[in-house]
Amino acid sequence: MSSFKGSQAQKPRLSVFSKGPLEIPSPTEADWPKDDEKDFVFKDVDQELDSLPQPYRMINKLINHLFDRSWEVIENRESFRENVKNWTVPAIYPPTAEIQLDKMPGGMAVSQDYLFIGGPKGFSIYNLHNYKKMLVLEKFKVDVISIWATDLGNDVLIVPVDEMGIVRLFYLCKDSLYLIKAINETDDTTKQSTCVRMEVSQSGDYAAFLFQGAGDVWLEVYKLPKEIWLKEVEHPQLTLNQKKKPKQLQLNTPESAVTESTEKSLGSSVSPNTTQDLNISFKSDLKLSLPVFIMKIKPPKPIAGTTFKSPLEIFAKVEDYFGLGSGQNHFIKDVQWEQHMEIFYASYKKHLEGEWEEEPLSMATFHFFYTNSLTTTPTDVKSSSGTACVLGIHWTGSHNFFLYSLNKTLKDKTDCENVWPCAAPIVVSQISSFSSYLALACEDGVLILWDLAQGFLFGVIALPEKCFCQSIHFLRFFLVHKGQNVYPDYPVKFEVMCVVLCTNASLHLVTASGTKGPTSKLLVDSPTMSTEEAIYAVAPVPALPGMVLIFSRNCSVSLMDVAKAETICAFSAPTCHPPDIPWKPLFVVSPHHPFFLLHGARPYDNTNSTHDPKNTTDSVFYFNFEDYSLLEDISKKCTVSQKDLAYSQVLSMEKRYEQFLQKSFQKSQMKGREQWSRLRKYSIMLQKENLKK
Repeated sequence: MSSFKGSQAQKPRLSVFSKGPLEIPSPTEADWPKDDEKDFVFKDVDQELDSLPQPYRMINKLINHLFDRSWEVIENRESFRENVKNWTVPAIYPPTAEIQLDKMPGGMAVSQDYLFIGGPKGFSIYNLHNYKKMLVLEKFKVDVISIWATDLGNDVLIVPVDEMGIVRLFYLCKDSLYLIKAINETDDTTKQSTCVRMEVSQSGDYAAFLFQGAGDVWLEVYKLPKEIWLKEVEHPQLTLNQKKKPKQLQLNTPESAVTESTEKSLGSSVSPNTTQDLNISFKSDLKLSLPVFIMKIKPPKPIAGTTFKSPLEIFAKVEDYFGLGSGQNHFIKDVQWEQHMEIFYASYKKHLEGEWEEEPLSMATFHFFYTNSLTTTPTDVKSSSGTACVLGIHWTGSHNFFLYSLNKTLKDKTDCENVWPCAAPIVVSQISSFSSYLALACEDGVLILWDLAQGFLFGVIALPEKCFCQSIHFLRFFLVHKGQNVYPDYPVKFEVMCVVLCTNASLHLVTASGTKGPTSKLLVDSPTMSTEEAIYAVAPVPALPGMVLIFSRNCSVSLMDVAKAETICAFSAPTCHPPDIPWKPLFVVSPHHPFFLLHGARPYDNTNSTHDPKNTTDSVFYFNFEDYSLLEDISKKCTVSQKDLAYSQVLSMEKRYEQFLQKSFQKSQMKGREQWSRLRKYSIMLQKENLKK
């Protein structure tokens, strides 16, 4: 086989043949005949095979191709075996606890010391201290497929979504659970909308829901009165008396009350079979105040002709300059637009005559921001620190990132206050904790990093060739001190780190610092030998500096140190997964505590090798990093003081950069507003002069 491969890998062999008969030359060189190029011909030795008749010529090519492919597979396997011999097997840790479930969970969420698991016709609440079930709520019409939980101080906001796309808000306070509202539930099933995506601000002040129905898609934004909820729970008798009178809070919502079907279905929703394990009760008699509806946002309309007759009329009637030149606010006459469409159809007539596929509905990705520098805030509006004030949105296929102010009422327009254009369509966006940093990944593999707190651009970096962003995960800034990753105990600015997972399963670390442009470092290369080693998901571990969990398609979970690009350890949990179906791990990492949870399944009989889901029991496995000797010291000694680092000069220089950038940004905003106001005044003056003529 090796000799065959060697002959195939060489270049085509050429031989020289004489046209006439071969003669023995004389011993004297002077008597040798002069060679004539016409008497010789160059002929490929393998060319004789091409002269074979069909189908033998095709059979010969297929056999050669089969041998070449077989040899490549053999070489890849040999190289893989050599690499395996050089591998150092990391420590593999089992779970420290197990929570057995009755059925496969429909989503998991962690908040404070509670675990929320979606299940059949409701959800369950577990205590993470003793792993016991505290409440079972299962009176929905269908099963829950996803669930979110957000801290509201000492309380928790729970948001489950069922199979019909109905999203509900629950409020957990101490040992009581309350239903707030079913956002999109209607009595008429033909008008029922489906919740496709949702987002709750980190402070719990706002919530946004992306709905789809009747061939349309839109985004609804609500303000959550969490302070009022706390008062109503602490004084329930006063709340019941006030509920008899109409409240102004209910007038601002599109639906003034929870539907009757929701009240009836959740009237007695605690499962009676598990009452001995419950210490949280569901309160169906107390109705909390409803969320305040703020605005409804639809996808941007396609470019169309304008009714303005002259540029002067445009400048005079357009109140704000935001969005001009970004591709969002184009003013083109109808005649020019029709001519443009005629030229387009004439040029691409051949390609447009076929059948048109129906375009999918545009979806939105949205985030809540906490900085006022992104939009213009009215002087009479006072926003408290730590409260979301801006909503950022980008739609599929759009080049623009839209910014909407949350300081609005129903009377205000829903127009965006700012538009950030990009050179290519945005495919992925992500923000860090409390929206300090923003990352935008474009369709062409370009990554854009913003510092939102200071209002300047970190830089733009292009991912390696054939690498396109799939997901972005921000890391809390860390340093390598005495060979260990540590968090500084002082606030760090002008430093950003994020891990980028690409569509080819490669993993990259992107960093940016101050005025330096962003740089990229390859952590894991895309697999070339086996797709089972490909990375499916990545999750940062806040409790361990510079560590990320890597979930591979072969059902393996490992912990990587991004500073060294090395695998520290691995975690194992029983999984009964069919080999022909890609593994989609269901997990949740605690943002404040050193643990993560992973869904798995145990077979009833360990001797049974089949992958029948009916022969398995579902469980949630608990992995506590402090229970493992290798990770215990990293978790407990994860911070370092400023005195030990002695970065006083660097910090003073950062302070200078910060002040300079803030002043320059404020000056640019003031100049833009002044120039626009002057242009509007001049346009109005010219219009008046034209009317006099």
